[in-house]
Amino acid sequence: MSEKTDNAPSKVCPSCGTRMSEDSSRCLVCGYQFTAGAAAAKRKTSTAVPTGATPEVRLSLPIALGLLLLFIVVGGGLTYFGLSQSDRIAVPTGVPTATASPSITPTGTPETPTPTSTPQATLTPLTYNVQNLDTCGSIAFAFNVSVQSLLLENSLRSDCALFIGQVLSVPQPTFTPTPIATSTLSEFNATRAVCTTELYVVQENDTMGLISQSYGIPVDAILEWNGLPSDIVFLGQRITIPFCERVFVGGSTVTPTIAPPYPAAELLLPVDGAPFNVSNNTVTLQWSSVGALRNNEAYQVTVVDITGGQNQRIVDEVVDTSFTVPTTFRPNGGQPHVFRWFVVTVAQIGVDSDGLPVYVTGGPMSESRVFTWSSASGGGAAPTP
Repeated sequence: MSEKTDNAPSKVCPSCGTRMSEDSSRCLVCGYQFTAGAAAAKRKTSTAVPTGATPEVRLSLPIALGLLLLFIVVGGGLTYFGLSQSDRIAVPTGVPTATASPSITPTGTPETPTPTSTPQATLTPLTYNVQNLDTCGSIAFAFNVSVQSLLLENSLRSDCALFIGQVLSVPQPTFTPTPIATSTLSEFNATRAVCTTELYVVQENDTMGLISQSYGIPVDAILEWNGLPSDIVFLGQRITIPFCERVFVGGSTVTPTIAPPYPAAELLLPVDGAPFNVSNNTVTLQWSSVGALRNNEAYQVTVVDITGGQNQRIVDEVVDTSFTVPTTFRPNGGQPHVFRWFVVTVAQIGVDSDGLPVYVTGGPMSESRVFTWSSASGGGAAPTP
């Protein structure tokens, strides 16, 4: 029996060795392009492949490299899977980062302070020798103290009679701490906050009464506003004039200029302690003149019945140096009464809301005297004032 062979035409790719049909112009594996002459020559030289021979396999370089890379990846994956199942893979432990621990600073426990009382400093009075033309007002102004404290410290009289070379004890001023401000103002502070004021410097021969007369503000209001203990003023003293305290309505007869202060009037008649009885229908009081008065100035006479604490009084203004006590003021019942009287120079500065005149003093008050007056014919025993 003869061996059967495959005589079908075929050709082999010279690049990869793939067998293809005779009429193929391009290798389907590696893409090799066949030419017409090469195909004809191949057909002439081709021989039949004996049955049972091992075919020749040829691979291009890119395919070989790809297969090698695939083998490495698959082999590495299988190796890792096998080792992980046997717990033979060591997991690397990360190195911890050192963290600085905060340092603790020991704090001492504060001690509770023990309250201690601070003793008040006692200020020693200063000494001063009276010089020529010195007055209590000028000394008080020089040392920034009040005239009243100077009088009390040295036991001086109210007229402050001084002599050259006299040694005075001058109290040092005591400073009062400023009070803490509050959100709500008192009535007095509220009035001060909205009041219109003016600063006045005391001139020579000024008195508080004349300053009050000039501005139409009561003396008490000026003293209270400035915190002054008395109505004594001295040259160069600064006084705040509060116009919100003005209560007087100026009149046409008021002289706007400030007059010099008048001296105290000297009482003449009756003598101190003189008795009067029913035969004396009136009692006439007399005193000396203090000088020429202006049109708005007068003598203000005050007579007070001091018996039994009644303090009934008569106050009248006259331009003469005498005043007659009316009979209607004579006591009834036969018991003598004691009357005290004194005189002071005043000036009318206006009228009040009722139309009554308003006066301010224009000088010091005179000394006071007493007399007794009875409705009995014998006069009776004079009571002790």
